Amino acid sequence: MVDDSETDRKVSVELDITDVDNKSTKETGALNEWTTTRRELWCFYLYYVGNNGLSGFNFGPSQFQNLLYLAGYDPSQPPFSAPCGSDTGCVLPYLGRVRDINSIVLLTNGISFAIQAVLLLMIGAWADYGRWRPNITIFFTLVAVGVSFAWLGVEDPSQWRAGVALYILGLITYQGSLTFWTAAFPGLARNLPDVQESADDAREGKKPPEAHTQYESLARNRVSNISFAVCSAGEVLILAIMVGILKGLKSDESVENNTKAFSVLIAFSGGVWLLCAIPWFIFEKRRPGLALPPGTSLVTIGFKQTYIALRECMRLKQTFLYLIFYFLMGDVLNTTVTVIGTLQNSIVSYSTLQLTLLLLVGLVTQALGIYAFWFVQKIFKISTKTMLIFNVFWILILTIWGLIGVHTDKFGFKHVWEIWLYQVFYGLMVCPWYAYSQTMISEVSPLPQMFLFFALFSVIGKTSAFIGPFVSEAIITASGNNDNMPFAFLFGLGTFSTIFLFMVNMEKSRVECDEFIVAEAQRDAFANA
Repeated sequence: MVDDSETDRKVSVELDITDVDNKSTKETGALNEWTTTRRELWCFYLYYVGNNGLSGFNFGPSQFQNLLYLAGYDPSQPPFSAPCGSDTGCVLPYLGRVRDINSIVLLTNGISFAIQAVLLLMIGAWADYGRWRPNITIFFTLVAVGVSFAWLGVEDPSQWRAGVALYILGLITYQGSLTFWTAAFPGLARNLPDVQESADDAREGKKPPEAHTQYESLARNRVSNISFAVCSAGEVLILAIMVGILKGLKSDESVENNTKAFSVLIAFSGGVWLLCAIPWFIFEKRRPGLALPPGTSLVTIGFKQTYIALRECMRLKQTFLYLIFYFLMGDVLNTTVTVIGTLQNSIVSYSTLQLTLLLLVGLVTQALGIYAFWFVQKIFKISTKTMLIFNVFWILILTIWGLIGVHTDKFGFKHVWEIWLYQVFYGLMVCPWYAYSQTMISEVSPLPQMFLFFALFSVIGKTSAFIGPFVSEAIITASGNNDNMPFAFLFGLGTFSTIFLFMVNMEKSRVECDEFIVAEAQRDAFANA
């Protein structure tokens, strides 16, 4: 039983230190200095239109797999004596053994994510301290754009090893820039004028703190969902231009033209990314972060912060339950999309025009799906957890779809019509995961240390992302190159992970976070690290 004075103290602590930025501006007397403006918010959205994944996450992997297919050979014939066939498979020597090209893609993907995990452990925490984060976003973006243009020099199958390097670099820089861009999201949402007004009302007793919590939650969902919807709409326009580029390059007239077209599209998307990024680089408010704790440096702070966040998570049971779910389900979805992507590329014979049209359909439905989820949530005031549960159900359906294809060629991502249907299904029912899973992190984390827990979940997400591809590659190899076999593992893991999401109690989480805030206000989190 908590008395009224203790409750008042909790509310006071929570509202006074929810935003490091506001705290700093109060000290300088410039109360509105860090308020999120409409211009800044739309520059934030525009950046995501450029960092849409077309270069590093879509066409880059497709070109990589295309080069592997053209350089590979039929495993039923002597090495390199016959080109790859549609029914006989395709292999290449890679990392000490002859592997199926789909296994090579998954293995390389896993290596990339492993590097990302280590890198984020070192520098992921920099988003919390000083004013480093915007500079890191700029650095990753410029390197990613450079990688995109570098693909123009890799157009021949004999250069597939260079494709390995560009593929890994492309994924790392894409995810790095996306991670540090996303780190701006909590500050933007908390500094929206209406959210600041709501916080003032709660602080002055004009509204219950629970009402402000719900209001800020909806604001975070609004920013998150709108950013995804704007990105999808922008990508539709970009892809429409790409269709014109492909027609001009006559990509469908020869294998050489098609391979060259891949590299041109990657470079074009890199150029668009740079144009969309410049306004964000200029107009983002460089809100001050935390000061480095005593005894730490920029080299060690990432590892120390991850340890502390994990230690604190053990005290927050609901946060820890969601952490387990996020680790497992994130791995399931990332690997599922990668496996389907490898199947899709081979089904459409690496056609740049087909892949572009598929992405176009997927993005239109993605924009519709994300907005529809948000519209329903806004109208009926549905909780983030409920929306996420609904979304996860359809992710599991996706794994079942692939699982059916283990023992039949009639269904299970085996036909062109299935790939078109998948793009629609993925856009409408699966893509909202990327918005709601991130928002849910903020729902189960203590507000004063939001960045700390976002960093932990980001590292956990990247760590899980390389386990699935490694396991799936081993499953494909052990099953005699059955590319659908990983779906059995993914369905089982996804079903198991859902148990932890159901176990998360949002009311208990708020109580635990309130108690944590009061306790942490009495001591420095890094004191015993």
